[in-house]
Amino acid sequence: MTQHLDAIVLKCIGGFYYVEAADAVYECRARGILRKRGISPVAGDNVRISVIDSNTGWIEDIGERRNFLIRPPVANIDILVVVASIAEPEPNTLVIDKMVATAEKNDIEPIIVITKSDLGDTSYIEGIYKKSLFEVFTVSNITGQGVAPIKKRLKGNLCALCGNSGVGKSSLLNSLDPKYTLETGKISKKLGRGRHTTRAVEIFSLDFGARVVDTPGFSSLDFKMNKDELAGCFREFRSYLTKCRFSSCSHIKENGCAVLEAVRHGAITVERHNNYCEIYDEIKDIKAWDKSKGD
Repeated sequence: MTQHLDAIVLKCIGGFYYVEAADAVYECRARGILRKRGISPVAGDNVRISVIDSNTGWIEDIGERRNFLIRPPVANIDILVVVASIAEPEPNTLVIDKMVATAEKNDIEPIIVITKSDLGDTSYIEGIYKKSLFEVFTVSNITGQGVAPIKKRLKGNLCALCGNSGVGKSSLLNSLDPKYTLETGKISKKLGRGRHTTRAVEIFSLDFGARVVDTPGFSSLDFKMNKDELAGCFREFRSYLTKCRFSSCSHIKENGCAVLEAVRHGAITVERHNNYCEIYDEIKDIKAWDKSKGD
């Protein structure tokens, strides 16, 4: 009798899918019916497999995805950890807000982690994002201060880290779980068995009960959005969007704009609104149907 198991895809490479089920990892191929449906498994997918022997099987079906990113290809992320450093390099709120908006659009919960707190005062950046209704954490990868609350927040979730080069993503992961660097620094016998050397999206388990997406393409996210979607991806704008005088309000300079009124009264930060305006100007000519630039 064929054994069927529920599993999560950890890695996809060379037409093989490495999935975890019942504390074991299986090397699987995908059934042709999935290709006919126009869907391929990606890391993070919840799948149903049929077991051939102790370590191989077939992917029979792919569960409904809560979210899906094309580049890097990954599904069902619970938390996007947007990493910024307080110094070396200094924080770039425009980059942060693009990443946050991408997470919001894809129904992924973003949290902000400010690294290198030993090098400067983080209160200004903390203030912007706490007022904008985000969870904000500060950490020193040198002293370890602030690591415990991040572990508590990530526990039980599939998370991914993104941020500019040099902000300390690798150091943060090493602070969260020192074994992580060892696991990613070699070809995993468990997943690849030495057959493949190409780097690919891969999911690792951290020792405190979280999973992390590891990929060479996650320093930043593809920002794809049209102007009509943007305001809804700024969470502190949402309660004001139906209160503008004009339904077509762009929230840039119109009379009777409730968002602008909230900025004037300090309910929305000037910094976030300025970044909204800059992003809006960048994407204002993208049409909703333009799949090459939008989504």
